[in-house]
Amino acid sequence: MSAAANDDTGTAGREARHPAGTPPRRRRVVGLVDTDSFAKWGAHLLSAAPPHWSLELLTVATPRSASRAQLRAAFRDVDARLGPIDLAPPEPLSVDEVVARLQADPPDAVLVSCIGPVAEVLMDQVLRSVPRRPVLVSGLPGISFPAKWKGVFLRARADLFVLHSHREVREYRSLATSGGVEPSFALATLPFARSTGAPRAGVVRDSVVFAAQPSVPAEEEDRRRVVTWLADTARAHPEWRVVVKTRAAAGEQQTHRETFPYADLLPADAPSNLVVEAGPMSLHLERAVALVTISSTAVLEAAARGVPALTLTDFGTSRALINEVFVDSGLEGTADDLVHGRFGRVRPEWMADNYFHTAGDDDWADRAEELMRLRDAGRLVDRPAARRSRGGALRRAWERRNALGDHDRSVIGRVAALIGTPIRAVKRSVRQARRVVRPALTPVVAPVSVERLRDRDEELVTGRDAR
Repeated sequence: MSAAANDDTGTAGREARHPAGTPPRRRRVVGLVDTDSFAKWGAHLLSAAPPHWSLELLTVATPRSASRAQLRAAFRDVDARLGPIDLAPPEPLSVDEVVARLQADPPDAVLVSCIGPVAEVLMDQVLRSVPRRPVLVSGLPGISFPAKWKGVFLRARADLFVLHSHREVREYRSLATSGGVEPSFALATLPFARSTGAPRAGVVRDSVVFAAQPSVPAEEEDRRRVVTWLADTARAHPEWRVVVKTRAAAGEQQTHRETFPYADLLPADAPSNLVVEAGPMSLHLERAVALVTISSTAVLEAAARGVPALTLTDFGTSRALINEVFVDSGLEGTADDLVHGRFGRVRPEWMADNYFHTAGDDDWADRAEELMRLRDAGRLVDRPAARRSRGGALRRAWERRNALGDHDRSVIGRVAALIGTPIRAVKRSVRQARRVVRPALTPVVAPVSVERLRDRDEELVTGRDAR
């Protein structure tokens, strides 16, 4: 039987639904999380799982693992099946400890909600080590448009890859197919784009919340401009609290590295109603008059709650800014709109294709259930990796060391690092030299194909996108 059993057709999810009157089989599903955004996404996606799924969540120890405070914020309002993890987040476990638990009691499925390099390592370990291996589900935690090859490349072995809009599914299916990876994409409503009902009584809306992002915009000068706009807004509207909502306190790790934290850029003469705060976004949105961002997923969370929003386009619209998806959304605006308090609401014609599809379109749980039934029958097929690198066990040890850093304490990992680090340095130097020489020799630069990307190093590079 080929991997086509795990296909990406629009009817696959419907096939997994149980006939009326047939009680579903009890399923055990374990979620694995590491960074702040993946922890929040993984826990809340599982919270939407069918009631016959028994849920457990483990935190994986990596260089970017979320702190206890970040986990408490990420786990707020999760399903009771996960336990009181918002009060007592699970202690981080090493990859070896996680795999040992799965070996001792293999679940029906595992949700691998981790940054790409860690997800790749975990899936490889499960496929190699866990008997009657569980169904592997993975995905991306927020806005994932336009599609990114690295996201596909590092999760190619997942039986199911969860995305959050019809548009994303189309884009990722096209990208995967062009790169030689068989599509396995499923649709789920983004957990933070679900309506939450009426707000708590007695909460006063008095805040304009800026959803800060660690890497957008990237340059210090641009981030200082944002701070200036926020300060101008606070001065123009003394009745508002203008909140720079950060995702990490000093010293805490994030999914993407932050070089110039906004808290460090506030001027000494900042108005008193311009404040920097962390904590759950849901609590901030309860007090929000409006939500402002460059491209954060929080704008969808705001829209779902009926909170006006603004996506700033002063830096342009581009793939790097992760804001192309908001074109024609009704939420675009400028710093001038911010200072004058002009905020938007989502256009209905934009919503269905972009994160606000009807709940009946979601097929991720149905398709996961079908894959679990294939596992029951011994017919679950391993999906091939997209990585074509040579090197065998030593190369796998290098990828593990590269993903886990000092959390990998294996001897072969240290050996791989000693051998691989200078090789990578040389390869980077050669690539940089080619970039300098090539423009002078070739006036017209050919577009980079997915196939060429397959043969390049795909390891985690400090400061770059790790998804």
